[in-house]
Amino acid sequence: MSENSAPAPGHSRVAARIGWTAGVLVAVLIALVFGVTTASARLSFGPHEAQYDVTTDAEITLDLGPLGALELDSPLPLGLGARVTVQEIPENVDALDDIDTLQQLSDDAASYLQFFTGPQATIEDAARALVVDALRRAALALLVIGAVVLAARSLLGRPRRTELASGVRRNYGTVLSVTATVLVFALALTVSTVRERRAQAQATPVSTVFDDTPLEGARVTGRLGGIINTYGGLLVDAYRENEDFYAEADDALVAAWQEWSATAEAEADPSDEPTALDDGEQVEATAGATPTVTASGEPSPSTSEDAEPITLLLISDLHCNVGMAPLITSMVELSGAQIVLDAGDTTMNGTSVEQYCVTTFARAIPSGVDLITAPGNHDSSDTTAQYARAGATVLDGGVIDVRGIRILGDRDPKATRLIIEQQQDESYSAVGRRLSEVACEDPDGVDLVLFHNPRAVTTMLADGCVPALLSGHMHTRTDPEQVEQGIRYISSSTAGAQENEPRIGPLRGTAEMTLLRFDPQTRSILDWQLIEIGTDASATVHDRTAWPQIEDLPEDDEDDDAPAPSASPSAAE
Repeated sequence: MSENSAPAPGHSRVAARIGWTAGVLVAVLIALVFGVTTASARLSFGPHEAQYDVTTDAEITLDLGPLGALELDSPLPLGLGARVTVQEIPENVDALDDIDTLQQLSDDAASYLQFFTGPQATIEDAARALVVDALRRAALALLVIGAVVLAARSLLGRPRRTELASGVRRNYGTVLSVTATVLVFALALTVSTVRERRAQAQATPVSTVFDDTPLEGARVTGRLGGIINTYGGLLVDAYRENEDFYAEADDALVAAWQEWSATAEAEADPSDEPTALDDGEQVEATAGATPTVTASGEPSPSTSEDAEPITLLLISDLHCNVGMAPLITSMVELSGAQIVLDAGDTTMNGTSVEQYCVTTFARAIPSGVDLITAPGNHDSSDTTAQYARAGATVLDGGVIDVRGIRILGDRDPKATRLIIEQQQDESYSAVGRRLSEVACEDPDGVDLVLFHNPRAVTTMLADGCVPALLSGHMHTRTDPEQVEQGIRYISSSTAGAQENEPRIGPLRGTAEMTLLRFDPQTRSILDWQLIEIGTDASATVHDRTAWPQIEDLPEDDEDDDAPAPSASPSAAE
């Protein structure tokens, strides 16, 4: 065959396939590079809204505008970094009452402390949002490239395309060489730019204020450096105090539970002949000390022999105190709880910038455990949607089946947040009647209702279709008691929230969680168990107490219309 003879048809087809494959790969690569390097997301940073953008400078930069910037070496590969441009606090965060500038600055500082207590949630949310945006932009870029290629093919026509393809095949080596040269030049330029920026960054001294914090090694530029060096130590000290407190409390909780569990097992085995103890005592532990272990001696009711009880953990009024998240995780793991019930007020103001709060709490629940929530008056549609995206099941007025337990609930109709005016679109008595009707009309019945405000109790429990109501809101616990034809239990705040006290930092009030055991055979709650975390980082595990049985009330009983307890709610209530 002569040198000028046409290639065999088989060789032409193989070459065409290789060419198309190479073209598609190049197009995908270009689209991915474009998508990744232009990805952006609008989220939050502490109490502020913020713009997140992917960069190619191998730096994580927190841009505070005229104040300067905070820079960290990026952990991302290929010289990728990110720029976080901090913007304004949302306009809807306006206080209900006038407050002075000093108080506002104090609140902002507290919000930053709260954010740095659990920054992982914000980082993960930002990473996820940037990945989604990068894929969206890459797909759009790929569509544009495909449209351009198809348009070019149509304009050129078949004869011209054949002529160009023949020319490319004849000069394949030259085309490949030029392409490789361009790619190498672009790579060298990128590496040179990254090195230059790294050299400039390394010339900025590292701030020692952030040692032993998630921002260790950060470099601070502009006026921000002076501010951080002057006042940053106070905030970091508060951060360390917060971390130490909750770590100590978590250790105390584990110790108290282990001691209570060992005592309960010993009492259940008569051969061990445990020492008799006085009624009303409980297990208490403080981290670093040996806890005193006692028990009430009152046996809990047993479940039917054919079914193991289902353990539920009830939490309420977290109010963005993310310091309690690790303790919630520990309690779920220690107790073997299969369901976590959040009775609402997970956030403080219901603003979009509190996404890190709901994300932190949602990720505190171990994998395989169901998280159910009834939004409170401090939550909003924004934060509730964020909670749902993070894995929570949000009750919306219907009955759901969770591991065989029929749960009914809804959001609180009242909005008590930092907005211009309070809102309420339905009365509590109307909510109670509506949910009671749903329960009575459900052919499979309802086992319990989870609803934030206990003021709906009278109408909700009047018909006997709701055997149990679990609530929060009051920041003061009311033990299980019969109201109308059902049992009401009001949980105190799991954040230790107290009137006129902040919800972040070390606890200002006792934080409480409640374990409930449910018998799937009788479809009833067996017992409840209180867990308390004290302001001194101690932990108390109380013994299980039998859940009250519903008794028939006399027809002439006039005192069963019991109001909610007159407890002092938080200042925001």
